[in-house]
Amino acid sequence: MNEPAFEFIVLGSGTSAGIPAIACDCATCRSEDPRDTRTRTSAAARFTDPAGVERVLLIDTSPDLRQQVLRENITRCDGIFHTHHHVDHLFGLDEVRRFNAVMKEPIPIHAEARSMEHVQRVHPHIFKSERNANPSFVATLLPHVLEPGEPIEFHGLRITPLRILHGRLPILGFRLDHLDPPPGRSILPLAWCTDASSIPPETLCLLDGVQTLFLDMLRHRHHPTHMTVDQAVAMATHIGARETWFIHMAHEISHAEVDATLPEGMKLAWDGLHLGAGVGAPV
Repeated sequence: MNEPAFEFIVLGSGTSAGIPAIACDCATCRSEDPRDTRTRTSAAARFTDPAGVERVLLIDTSPDLRQQVLRENITRCDGIFHTHHHVDHLFGLDEVRRFNAVMKEPIPIHAEARSMEHVQRVHPHIFKSERNANPSFVATLLPHVLEPGEPIEFHGLRITPLRILHGRLPILGFRLDHLDPPPGRSILPLAWCTDASSIPPETLCLLDGVQTLFLDMLRHRHHPTHMTVDQAVAMATHIGARETWFIHMAHEISHAEVDATLPEGMKLAWDGLHLGAGVGAPV
C-alpha cells in the first residue's frame, strides 16, 4: 500500500463575472499582478489512492474549466462534486467529455437532489443523448445524489457534504479527509466553502479539526448571498483552521492590498495555487 500523496489546486478564485470583468477599467481589472486575474471559482484534488493509482476529483465545473485544466495539465477526472447549479459553477460540464475519451470510462458526478435535477434538465444532450438528432460527442456521466452530513468514500478519501447557505439558497460545501491518515503534517482535513453568506451551526460542528479552510469572501460591501471581508475573517477566526484561504473574490478585492491586512494564518487564494504533495506552498 502506498502513502496517499495529496495535492489541492485552486483552479479559479473569482466571482461569477471573472476578473478582469467585461468593460471595466477599475484598478483591479487593469492590474498587472497575475493574482488579480481570476477565473470562475472551482478546484481540483490530485492524489494517489491507497493502491497507487493517480486520481483527480473536480469541485465544480466552471465556464472556464477548459483553460483551467489545460493550465494545470490535468489529464483525467475520476469524479465531479458540485456545490450547486449556478452558471459559474456548472456550465463547463460539457468539457469533461475529453476525459471520457482519454480514460474510456464514465465519470461519476455528485450533487444534492435539487442541483442534480437542474444539471440533468439543462444538459439533456448528455443525459438523454438518445434524443439527439445526430450521434454526437457528449460526456458520459453517472449521477450520484448527495445528502448533507452523510459522507461517502472516494478512492481513499472520505468526502462529507456540508450544508452552506448562499443567501436563501441551500448549497453544499465539502470536507475532505484521508480514510487512513498518513504520518506527519497534512493539509487534510480540508474544507471547501464557496458562495457562503452563512454557515449553519450543524455545519460548524462538522468543520471541527479542519486544518485547511477555503472560504467565500466577495468584497468589503454587504452582499445578500456572499460574505464580506469582515464577515469572512470573523467566520474563519471562529472555525480556527491552521490556514485559511479566501475565494470567490470580486474586482473590488485587490490582492496585494487586501492580503496585507489579513490576520496571521489567513490569505487570499489565487488561480493556480497549489497546496500539499511537497509543493511547498506558503502556509
